[in-house]
Amino acid sequence: MTTATSIEDAIAAANATFVERMNAGDITGACEVYTEDARILPPGGEIVQGKGQIAEFWSAALPALGVTSVSLETVVLEPIGEDSAREIGRFRLEGEDGLLDHGKFVVIWKQSTDGGWNWDWDIWNSSQS
Repeated sequence: MTTATSIEDAIAAANATFVERMNAGDITGACEVYTEDARILPPGGEIVQGKGQIAEFWSAALPALGVTSVSLETVVLEPIGEDSAREIGRFRLEGEDGLLDHGKFVVIWKQSTDGGWNWDWDIWNSSQS
């Protein structure tokens, strides 16, 4: 049985890997956090489905926005049964001149067959006016 603490630790590690890889410019590597059939719901855009399509989305969006640094902060993390969890958090996107955007997100996590945890649904919006 998976405990809440081990879920929290695994999800924190997955988020840290995502941030580390994004900040290193390894968008494809960062997108390994998503399930194969994951969905993202970007603000003002259509649903994007599938790990490969999501990597293409981020590969276009981050340079277009001038993002050089991504950070995530978990606010609430709740297990849902044995193989899912929901997370509410905050994000920051920074560029060479400082803050570009900040806001909040919701991620639905799924545990994979190898015991790892992956983002299955990802939605975010800006807190800037």
